[in-house]
Amino acid sequence: MKLKDIQYIFHQELDAIYDKHEVDRFFFILLESYYNITRIKLAVNPELIMDDNEKILNALKRLKSQEPIQYIIGQTEFFGLPFKVNQHILIPRPETEELVDWILTSDPRPKTQDPAILDVGTGSGCIAISLAKNLKNAKVYALDVSRKALNVAIENAESNDVKVEFIEADILMTEVISDLKFDIIVSNPPYVRHLEKTQMKPNVLNNEPHLALFVEDENPLQFYKAITQFAVNNLKDNGMLFFEI
Repeated sequence: MKLKDIQYIFHQELDAIYDKHEVDRFFFILLESYYNITRIKLAVNPELIMDDNEKILNALKRLKSQEPIQYIIGQTEFFGLPFKVNQHILIPRPETEELVDWILTSDPRPKTQDPAILDVGTGSGCIAISLAKNLKNAKVYALDVSRKALNVAIENAESNDVKVEFIEADILMTEVISDLKFDIIVSNPPYVRHLEKTQMKPNVLNNEPHLALFVEDENPLQFYKAITQFAVNNLKDNGMLFFEI
């Protein structure tokens, strides 16, 4: 089948769900990820034929069910680095890149030659790994309650050639790491109430891990309060606490 015909099928099946430009973006992401065919190559060879089209047509079915493209190809980019992603972790967001940049440009960094950093609820490890990559002398710890998430984060640290100490623990039970002191604590904790599920897009609600998204309706600030109290006890003098809100 010609690739331009497959692209036409993509629009037939997906234009009612996604913006046309986004459908094209999905198509070219899949072409490059699965077959190493770029948009330019297809433009130069518009009659290009794909014999093995089962993979991309299967991806089309998954897109039609509103599964995120990042889960389909199994990877994403964050802060210029590649990250493996799957349904056990939240997909890293652009606004979280802003959080990393905020930390890197904050005052304490040049004052501390070897800062100790803790990322609470690390998920894919995107925050911890990006900080470790950019702060070569930092001692970076990353905590998560999910073993499956930590397994992905460990792979991401290895593939990005950084050292991060991963800890399987619940921040609501802080005695696990109560003996450690940090210059920086950072977290993007769960904060969406269950009653707000009806306001969420299906691609998020039906695919991304609820453990990393939702909190009880009656206590939406539970993790913010727990992490703040942990920071009071475990930040060094002049240490800083960063949240994504």
